[in-house]
Amino acid sequence: MSAEEPLFRVVRGVPTAEELAALVGAIIVRTRPAAAPTPATESAWARSGRPGGSSGWRAAGLPR
Repeated sequence: MSAEEPLFRVVRGVPTAEELAALVGAIIVRTRPAAAPTPATESAWARSGRPGGSSGWRAAGLPR
């Protein structure tokens, strides 16, 4: 494909500039790779209630 060749063309009808812009936007969004969801981070307060850590709420009542 050359630099002068269009990526797509309208074969029927006469779209407005807004309709062409919407079409190009939809094509760009559709071809963009999906981003991996970012994992939710737990707060220190939520982690303190999980078993397995010595700094949790269970260790708070034990003698030091």
